[in-house]
Order: sequence, then structure tokens, then C-alpha cells
Amino acid sequence: MIQQQGNRFFFNVDWITVLIYIALCAVGFTNVYASIYNPEKAAGFDFASSYGKQLIYVITGLILGLSILLFDGRLFNVFAPFIYGATLFLLVVVLFVGRNVGGNQAWIPIGSFRLQPSEFAKFGTALLLARYVSTFNPKFRDIKSIVIAGLIVLAPLLLIMLQPDTGSALVFLAFMFPLYREGLSGYFLLIFLGMIVLFVADFLVPTYVLILILTTIGGLFIYNNRRKQKIIISTVLVTIIAIAYLFVVKIAYEKILAPHQRSRIELMLGLKADNKGAGYNVIQSQIAIGSGQATGRGFLQGTQTKYGYVPAQSTDFIFSTIGEEWGFMGCSVVIGLYMFLLLRLINLAERQRSTFSRVYGYSVACILFFHVFINIGMTIGIIPVIGIPLPFISYGGSSLWSFTILLFIFLKLDSNRMGFI
Repeated sequence: MIQQQGNRFFFNVDWITVLIYIALCAVGFTNVYASIYNPEKAAGFDFASSYGKQLIYVITGLILGLSILLFDGRLFNVFAPFIYGATLFLLVVVLFVGRNVGGNQAWIPIGSFRLQPSEFAKFGTALLLARYVSTFNPKFRDIKSIVIAGLIVLAPLLLIMLQPDTGSALVFLAFMFPLYREGLSGYFLLIFLGMIVLFVADFLVPTYVLILILTTIGGLFIYNNRRKQKIIISTVLVTIIAIAYLFVVKIAYEKILAPHQRSRIELMLGLKADNKGAGYNVIQSQIAIGSGQATGRGFLQGTQTKYGYVPAQSTDFIFSTIGEEWGFMGCSVVIGLYMFLLLRLINLAERQRSTFSRVYGYSVACILFFHVFINIGMTIGIIPVIGIPLPFISYGGSSLWSFTILLFIFLKLDSNRMGFI
């Protein structure tokens, strides 16, 4: 009976999503091969090369994903705290024994393989957050529930910041949207948006002008609500906090961010031009994507790609290879696959009868959306380069396996959607 139930759940998997996953992995392998293609070694297949390793990662990732489908979905709820704890432990370990690459001590060397704990912390956090919401059914209208959920997200975020890997840390802000779906006030999203606006404005407008604007807005709001004491007090507090935030941004910018991170922000905001330094990657990426025009130069025909003009082209800037060799049409297909995947994940999340499965499903969709939006945005120059991979496409075992685990756990939960977890 148990075996029959397990088989029924296995064949109840959403195979359309699995096919999208396989398609994206195939796109990834093809473009990793193109990004490091060497005509002198074109005759043989080299498993020691990046494309050879990527093929191994894809095959083992698919085996890993299919293996997850054989587990009882309830185990992910039961073991969520242990999985979360294990990922936090690895985040601590990497601070002491990790290998420093590109200024970030984010990898644990295991032979020729490098494990990146921050990638696996995403599904660990998603599992524990889903367990907390499903177990305690918080409405996120009281401070206690908001603080607990916030601590679950902030613990890995802060540990990753210590590496320091700002890009991976920022991904954890995506968990705000599943919490919003479960009842978190929309004011928190407005606050988050306001922080982004003030952050950008603090570089483009003199601080004293921003203080004057904030004070004026606060004063007008108080005048219009002068008979409502609670609103007056709240407005005064928000205005003071907003003004204090302007100074915190300045201090963080000068004392916390690394020089290359500051340069990337200044380049994006147009505060300086550095075509041969920090802005070189983005400029070369834009040239590569633009040169692809409508249909692309053709497989292995991209000059920017062939001659290695774009640094990190097989990892963070893999989308530039797609743009150059496959053109606007190829980019549209890839973005279309991602959009189809994200919309399908949201649809699957909404049909869950289990709160645990719904929260986890929304977390998966939001994490993937954040990665896709930021990665493509930075390759075309509209977002600062923060170094996060393009899901299922960028070269790397840790990212591919972690995204695979993240996705296939939800597919397993969805296959048991008529039950309760």
C-alpha cells in the first residue's frame, strides 16, 4: 500500500515544470560550452573543462531532483529545522575554512569541487519559514510573529554578509513577498520601496535637500491629520527614521561596502565612468548582447564570446553569450521559459491545500524571480553588478544543485497537494 501510494505521488508530479527545468539546463550547458570554447581542443570532449563539469552537474542534478521525488513529502516539514541548522553551520564554517575568490570567502574546497553554502541556505530558509507559518499560523499583525519570521531570514543573511557576499545576501529579501501573501502588511513593502528610493536619492541629491523634502512632506501630512494624535506621532517617528536612514546609508557606503561594490553603484547611477575598470564587464556584455541583433551571430560565432572579452562569461554574465550568439529571439525564448516557469510555480502554489506547501512554493518562485531579474538586469547595465548566477544556466555545481533541490522539493510537495503536510 505504501509503495503504491509512493508511485502514485511520483506520477502525480508536474512534468511540464520538469521539462522547463531540463530545457533551461540544456540552454545552460550549450552556452557554457560556447563561452569557453577553444577551437584547438574542439575535437574531443574534456570532462576537466568547465563545460565537461557542467554536464556532470546537470546529470547529477537531474538524478538528485528525481531522487527527491521518491521521498515522503512530509519529511521536508519534519526535518526543516535540521536542514536550516545545517546550512547555518556551513555558513559559519566557511568563514573559517573557506576559500577567498574575488574578495568573497564563500566557498568550502572539497577536492577539485567548491561548495558554496549560501546557495543551499536559500532552500533551508524557505523550509523553516514555511514550517513556522504552517505550524503557528501567524497573522503578521503583531510584533512577535514579524520578529520571529525576520530572524529566520536575517540569520543566514547576516552570516553571508560577513563573507562578504552582498549579492547572495540580498536574495533573502525575496522572502518578504511570501510573507506578504500570508498576511504581512503592505506597509512593509512600501517601506522597502521607500528605502530603495532614498538609497538612490542619497547619491544623486544633496542630503540637506532630502532632509528638507522629508520634513516638508511630514509637516504637510501632520497638518492634514492635526486632530489625530496617533498619526501625528507615527509621522514624526517615520520622518526621524527616514532622515537617520540617509546618514546610515552614507556610513554603510563608506565603511561597509568594498571599493569594487562602491564603484559598481557609482557606475550604475552615472556618477562616474570607468570603461577599463569596474565598468568593463558591463560594457563588454552590452556590446555582446547588442551585436547579436535579431537572430544572433550563430552558435560559436560570437566574437565577444570567442575572444573572451567578457569576464565571468560562463557564470554571472552567461546571458551575454545568449544575446550575442542567439540574438533577440534567443533572449526572448530564455526569458519566456523563465516567465512560464514562474507563472506556473505561482499557479501551483495557489492550488496547495497545505500552508507549508503554499509558503514554500511562493518562496521558490520569488527566489528564482529575484535571481533572473537581477542577473539579466546587471548584464544589460540597469542594475549594479552584484554577482549572482542565472538559475539553471550559469556554470557552477553549487548553484545548479541548490536550485534543483529548491525546485524539486516543491514539485514533491505539489504531487501530494491533496494531502496535508
